[in-house]
Amino acid sequence: MDKLRIDKWLWAARFYKTRSLAVEEISKGRVRVNDVEAKPSREVKAGDTVALRQGPVIRTLVVRGISSQRGSAPVAQQLYEETEESLALRAQAADLHRLASDPASSVEHGRPTKRDRRSLDKAQGKNWNNRWSASSDA
Repeated sequence: MDKLRIDKWLWAARFYKTRSLAVEEISKGRVRVNDVEAKPSREVKAGDTVALRQGPVIRTLVVRGISSQRGSAPVAQQLYEETEESLALRAQAADLHRLASDPASSVEHGRPTKRDRRSLDKAQGKNWNNRWSASSDA
């Protein structure tokens, strides 16, 4: 076997958990083969260059092997070789992600607790004890 559909290859190389996820990403235009936007039925062979976007990072790979079966991670890593530029960009993106502030730390107050809600209601003049009731003791 010297050619294989790109969706099968991406699944076998463990870039996507299922073939349907691979097809979805390819259809969204996030996968390119030899600098041409790919379709799920596009065939790849050894020596082809595949560029795929995973989150904010674009990974550039050279196809080294073809396998239609999904194997373990060490076996899947033998199917491709990542370019030096791609490795450098991934390391840079990881550093930026690590150094960026956590969005949750900028939020000082989250959802009010039950106690906070009661004090807010009291300050706004909402008195829940005098509300209308359908009971007969009115």
